[in-house]
Amino acid sequence: MHILYVAEIVGKAGVYAFKKGLAELKQKNSIDFVITCGDGATGGNGLGRNHAAYLHKLGADVLTTGECCFYKKDLVENMEHIPYVLRPFNLNPGAPGVGSRIFKAGKDKIGVAVLLGQNGFGKLHGDNPYYVLPVLLERLRQETPLVIIDFHAGATAEKRTLFALAAGHCSAVIGSHSRVQTADEGILSGGTAVITDAGRTGSLDSVGGTDKTERITEYLTGIPDWTRDAWDRPELQGVLIELDKTGKARSIQRIRHALPEVKTPEVSSPEEDAREEPHD
Repeated sequence: MHILYVAEIVGKAGVYAFKKGLAELKQKNSIDFVITCGDGATGGNGLGRNHAAYLHKLGADVLTTGECCFYKKDLVENMEHIPYVLRPFNLNPGAPGVGSRIFKAGKDKIGVAVLLGQNGFGKLHGDNPYYVLPVLLERLRQETPLVIIDFHAGATAEKRTLFALAAGHCSAVIGSHSRVQTADEGILSGGTAVITDAGRTGSLDSVGGTDKTERITEYLTGIPDWTRDAWDRPELQGVLIELDKTGKARSIQRIRHALPEVKTPEVSSPEEDAREEPHD
């Protein structure tokens, strides 16, 4: 099985890059299943309900989130009825939505889950992911040997430690959140593919996909401002993972797919294109 993980989509440039780049990557690599991190798709922070439906319509089989999972009220209100969106698994059990699910990929089943790290997140806190992981994997592996974990965490050491704990117990653990692609992809003992961070999908000439000038102003004044999109050098980043039938990774390859720059965004608003209603 060939699985494409599309790194965190950031803003309109990220949606544009996903829309323009996904079809070519799927055809070229015979992709069977697409996992996409949507934590920054709407305005650079969070995922709105319409954007979720739009990205799913474009080809994302699963949309993962992170610390921004509850930033958009329209998604929170409908999360229970949108099966392709996952919030972190290790949140309070009373939180809306689910953090793991079994999906169909052709004739096979694949388990996908999200875990949230504990380092550096001030607004959202999850239970200890190291305690949660073994129980989560045991449950998912009862239904399928193909299991992918998105570990949304801020610290490199935190990610690499969880990778070591997961080695041999799942197909892959993919790091997200930093929005900078790392060059340390590999396969650990037991056939678990890992990368510290898959990167971002959006403007490459930016700060984490957002406008450089606004980021400089933020660090000078301490006042955050996410209202200005960055558009220079749009790129779709991520990883391509090949799994065998037993769930072990055969290969992991970093993806960097550059898209043509545009003066006028060639992406419709989600209100225009996302005609899909939430469903069970």
